[in-house]
Amino acid sequence: MATKSIPEGYGLRIGVKGGSGCGGMGYLLGFDKEKEGDITYNIEGVKVHIEKRQTMYLLGLEVDFYEGADARGFTFVNPEKESDA
Repeated sequence: MATKSIPEGYGLRIGVKGGSGCGGMGYLLGFDKEKEGDITYNIEGVKVHIEKRQTMYLLGLEVDFYEGADARGFTFVNPEKESDA
């Protein structure tokens, strides 16, 4: 956060965005201020904000950072949703 000049008081926001067709929902990740209606967690010293109304879509979600020769970035794995497929 310090190397990206993220303002003091911001945290990491995880959310969902509606998809269309067979693609289903996608996940959002970015830095933001806490808003009314958020649930805020402190995970390893980082504030994580989630809109309360989106929690049912995020239950079980695992967020990880992948860095390999083929790609680099955050990955989202929701074992609950994969078992339904």
